[in-house]
Amino acid sequence: MTVWLSAWLSGATGLDHVLDALEPWGEAHDVLTADEPTATATGLPGPTDRPTSVTFLLAALRRMGGQQTRTPARLVLTAPGDIRGLPGPGQFSRAAIDAGEGVLLADLGYGMVPAALSDRLVRWTVHPVAGLVPGEEHTPLREAEHALREQVRRSAAILASLGVARHRPGVREEIADSLRSRPRSLWPDGMPPGSLRVLQNADELSAILTAASVDEPGGALSASAASARGEALRPLATAVRVARRAAVAEAVRAFAGSAGRH
Repeated sequence: MTVWLSAWLSGATGLDHVLDALEPWGEAHDVLTADEPTATATGLPGPTDRPTSVTFLLAALRRMGGQQTRTPARLVLTAPGDIRGLPGPGQFSRAAIDAGEGVLLADLGYGMVPAALSDRLVRWTVHPVAGLVPGEEHTPLREAEHALREQVRRSAAILASLGVARHRPGVREEIADSLRSRPRSLWPDGMPPGSLRVLQNADELSAILTAASVDEPGGALSASAASARGEALRPLATAVRVARRAAVAEAVRAFAGSAGRH
């Protein structure tokens, strides 16, 4: 959503392409606002109203001047102890922390948080963002990619010393299945190749993290080993989040810079 919203606001893609790209993540996407003042300001349904569609969300953002935003959208990925990229306390920050993700529209003063209500339906809730929003933490893409590789090396060494998954056959198949089950990501024309590469690497490492976090049959891993495993995987999970944010931010900057050339 962050990338496609930025591409659409910059004029780099059409509405139908945005809707097609969201479909693998949910056959239907609807939109509500978190409170009545936000509903009044945006023209979108309030929390007790009938939800509207992403089409009306995009129209509302453009109507509010989204086409002239300096940074159309910012990806927010949070985890316990890692709330980088969030504005100060408020509705959006609380919702993004609970969900672990969100899209921040800093220049407009709003943020959106998705929730999977069923296998078919994803709901986007628009929250107000009060006060000043700190500038986005800029991590160069190459730096994020290097950190990702370094954390893989360190984590692999620690996990090997712990014997994680040594006695669990089929781990490679689990990782492959996890990647196959992930919805297919579609990207706008003009997506930077470096962003695509880093996002693909992050997806693969996320699948490895999931497989490495699974306990062996019979609970063979001791409590101390399980704790050491968690400590080994935590920096890698952080590196995956940082890499995804950096890759998306690079794409957003590319599309924002192309505004007016389409």
